[in-house]
Amino acid sequence: MPVNLILLYVSDFIDPHRVRIHDRRFQHMRSVHQAQVGERFRVGVLNGMTGEGEVVAISERQVELNVRLNQAPPKPLPLQLIMALPRPKMLKRTLETVATLGVKDLWLINSYRVDKSYWSTPILRPEKAREHLLLGLEQAGDTRLPRIHLRKRFKPFVEDELPALARNTRALVAHPYDAQPCPAPTSEPTTLAIGPEGGFIAYEVEKLREAGLEAIHLGPRILRVETAVPVLLSRLFPLEL
Repeated sequence: MPVNLILLYVSDFIDPHRVRIHDRRFQHMRSVHQAQVGERFRVGVLNGMTGEGEVVAISERQVELNVRLNQAPPKPLPLQLIMALPRPKMLKRTLETVATLGVKDLWLINSYRVDKSYWSTPILRPEKAREHLLLGLEQAGDTRLPRIHLRKRFKPFVEDELPALARNTRALVAHPYDAQPCPAPTSEPTTLAIGPEGGFIAYEVEKLREAGLEAIHLGPRILRVETAVPVLLSRLFPLEL
């Protein structure tokens, strides 16, 4: 059975146990997996259960599957991830990565080193961001769609919202200087802030500390944001999550 998940939507169901697919997912099943009648695929309903789908009919335009949904999706990470908005090309990869790794709340915030033009990228439109999140879910075999929160003003977010978000969590900011080593993995609720390329400036780090976040580092190497995200999450949480 192919390893990636075929995500299903309520609109796909033609009866309670049968779906009809005719979009990108169908093209992927036909061209990549060369789906045949009788073949079985991992499937899951968006924000719902996962299970198995058996191909019962296929044509040039669509495929029909009988589905059995009897498994829960993977557990989400107990994490609120706060990131300075990456440049658009990196944002695409970042959205897919965080969805794959089980992040369910992503806060994209402004920072001194975030170019103003980044906020006008089409990738931030809900439908575009959703496309990349769905690709990450399919890769991971997950169904729970992450929530994205946009905050274009750094100071109001850090002063007015972040203290409440960070309260009663392991609250951390990734910063390569004047910081403690990355703590041991744990499943406790965590709030993690990651800066832009070049890092948060000193003023921003101080404001994050005032909001209750402790600065941590990953060692002497300076990592790109797209590398730092999976490395940090793999260090902060146990593998069984």
